[in-house]
Amino acid sequence: MFFKEPENTKEIYWTRHIKEKMRYYGLSESRLKRILRNPQRKEIGIAPKTIALMQTTDTKKITEIWLMYQPASSAGKQKTKRKVMISAWRYPGISPKGKPISIPEDIIEELRNLKAVP
Repeated sequence: MFFKEPENTKEIYWTRHIKEKMRYYGLSESRLKRILRNPQRKEIGIAPKTIALMQTTDTKKITEIWLMYQPASSAGKQKTKRKVMISAWRYPGISPKGKPISIPEDIIEELRNLKAVP
């Protein structure tokens, strides 16, 4: 499968981490933008000052696609107008509502080491 990397725009900055996760989980830029525009659920992200959004997939196996991003107003020390896309992943099944999102330990470790620079 051919993977086209998303390009940074005035509105959105894509980190290296999310590009790798998009390739791993087979997610496209348009799919993640659709989740950003119209999420089925919104939670507080596990990383500081982040938001996690979710949509379910329309397949035989029920899975959820999660997107974690940093809003434009709190992205970095400078006030920017760009949203920083941090991570994306597939959750098998249905995650519990209102509880912390269970994110794989390797992703959490990568997020701790990540320095998002818009």
